[in-house]
Amino acid sequence: PRRGMRGALGGSAALWAVLAARVVAAFEPVSVGIAIGAVSALTGYLSYTDWYCRFAECCHEERPLNASALKLDLEEKLFGQHLATEVILKALTGFRNNKNPKKPLTLSLHGWAGTGKNFVSQIVAENLHPKGLKSNFVHLFVSTLHFPHEQKIKLYQDQLQKWIRGNVSACGSSVFIFDEMDKLHPGIIDAIKPFLDYYEQVDGISYRKAIFIFLSNAGGDLITKTALDFWRAGRKREEIQLKDLEPVLSVGVFNNKHSGLWHSGLIDRNLIDYFIPFLPLEYRHVKMCVRAEMRARGAAVDEDVVTRVTEEMTFFPRDEKIYSDKGCKTVQSRLDFH
Repeated sequence: PRRGMRGALGGSAALWAVLAARVVAAFEPVSVGIAIGAVSALTGYLSYTDWYCRFAECCHEERPLNASALKLDLEEKLFGQHLATEVILKALTGFRNNKNPKKPLTLSLHGWAGTGKNFVSQIVAENLHPKGLKSNFVHLFVSTLHFPHEQKIKLYQDQLQKWIRGNVSACGSSVFIFDEMDKLHPGIIDAIKPFLDYYEQVDGISYRKAIFIFLSNAGGDLITKTALDFWRAGRKREEIQLKDLEPVLSVGVFNNKHSGLWHSGLIDRNLIDYFIPFLPLEYRHVKMCVRAEMRARGAAVDEDVVTRVTEEMTFFPRDEKIYSDKGCKTVQSRLDFH
C-alpha cells in the first residue's frame, strides 16, 4: 500500500509537471523551469526510498501483516498444533493491525523438543520481515551460546539491554527470539523487563512495536499430562483449549527453577501476553512431517518410506505409545537413510 501510494503520487506529480509546463509556457519560461524543478525534486524524494529499498533491506514499520499468508503457512506447515496456530494468528494480526499498541507483543512458546516451536518462530519471522531469520531486523539469542556462564549474569544483562536498545533504535518493529529459555540462568531475562512494560518510551526510544518470542521446553510435562488426560477420557486433542493449559503453564513456569522465567518479573507483572502450548505429536503427525520433508527435498512421497521412518521413532507412554518422544526433530536425519 505504501509503495502504491508513492507510485501514484510520483505519477500524479509527473503529470502535473507536464500540464503546468504547457500552461505556464505562454507566460514566462523561467517560471516553467522552477515549476518543473520543484516537482522533479518532489518526485525524486518520494521515489528515493522505494529505489533504495530495492537494493537494501528496509524496516517497514507500518506495513500491514498479510494475515491470509500467515494463516496458510501455519495451517500447511505446522502439524498437530491447533492451539499454537489459532493463538499466534490472532495475536500477530491484532498486534500489527493496532496502530498504537500500548506495549510490545510478547509470546512464550512451550513444549517438548520437536513439536514445532523453532519452526513457528521462523514462520513468524518470515511473515514479518521477508528475509526471515536472515533479516537485519530479526535477532536470535540462544541461551547456551550467548549466555553460557552463570558468573557473568550482570555482564549479560548489560549486553542484552544494549543490543535491544540499539536494534529497536534502528527498526521499531524488530523481532527478538530467545531460544532454550529453560537453559537460561535465572534473572538474565528480567534485564529486558523495562522494554516489555507499558511505557510510551524508555530513554527516548519506543519499544511498543517490537515483538519478543521465548522458546522453552519448560512446561512440556504439564502439557503432555493434559493431552494424555484428554486422550484417556476419549476426547479429541482438538478439544483442548487455551484455558485448559495457559493458567497451569504460567504458574508452572514461574515456579520452575529451570525455566528461565523462575520468579520472573515478566510473569509477575503480566508482561507475557500469551503462554502458547505445543502439544506432543502423535504417530499421524510424524507421518505428516515425513511427507513434508520429502516434498521439500523435491522427492515423490513414498508411503512405504513414510511408514518405515515413522516406525523408527520411539513413542510414549510405555504402554499406550501415543506420542513421539522427539516429536519431528529427527525426521530429516532418519530420512537420509532411506
